[in-house]
Amino acid sequence: MPLTGKKITFIGAGSMAEPIFKSLIQQKTVRPDQIYIMNRSNAAHLTVMRDTYGVHAAFTPEEKESFIREADIVILAMKPKDVRQAFEDFNRFLKPSQLLVSMVAGLSLETLSLLVPEGMPIVRTMPNTPSSIGLGATGLCFSPETTESQQNMGLSLFRAIGEAYPIPEEKMNILTGISGSGPAYAFYFMESMIAAGVKGGLSPELAKQLTVQTVLGAASMVKLTGEEPAELRRKVTSPNGTTQMAIEEFQREGLSGIVEAGINRCVARAAEIGEGLSQEVRQSL
Repeated sequence: MPLTGKKITFIGAGSMAEPIFKSLIQQKTVRPDQIYIMNRSNAAHLTVMRDTYGVHAAFTPEEKESFIREADIVILAMKPKDVRQAFEDFNRFLKPSQLLVSMVAGLSLETLSLLVPEGMPIVRTMPNTPSSIGLGATGLCFSPETTESQQNMGLSLFRAIGEAYPIPEEKMNILTGISGSGPAYAFYFMESMIAAGVKGGLSPELAKQLTVQTVLGAASMVKLTGEEPAELRRKVTSPNGTTQMAIEEFQREGLSGIVEAGINRCVARAAEIGEGLSQEVRQSL
């Protein structure tokens, strides 16, 4: 197993980090005593995480230094706004023999390389929110310094919370547009289905239950059958039937173009965020 015996330190112990170490422990990919966590100041939360999962928690600067220095894998699990302060605090404890894994949105491999010791191997990732229930879709890209073994370690981390896919870094923004932000698009479509059901006379609860089960069933059919969504749609669309009338209305309203435009705007914004982070880091050096 790629993670056997590895010490894994999370800088940040909130909603980004917990699903990962929780799943790693539950699936017995690692033991609880291999996990080390810290955050900026929320000692109460660290105590809960330690007592709930049996992981190590750092409460003092000395403990934080020790956790980072002794780690095999260091995982950045903080918001973009906290990156510069985190590196100011911890950069001097990192070393090239460690693997750095970044879950910070928009932070490129090139920018990360400016913040870490020269030659340090880096994995950049983009998980999505269903990762919190073990159904995530995570894209990973790797700096040239990463070995095959280190790449497998990165993939193992995120396969504990769903599916993980190695991709070229230049595709990371489109991945953000599809899977990173994609759950919100699905939620938005579900909101509209529920609202239509309520307007048609269903109770809000029944409209929600029907919508949730329908979307779950449709996604499961695509995954389990291996068939293309377009082919499954064709099979359930009888000529001149109710489904065809709905599909034709969606087409008249330009649903496909609307979805594409939204994804393209998401991709553009991801690029803007990445460029802003890069400029901020370069100005601070």
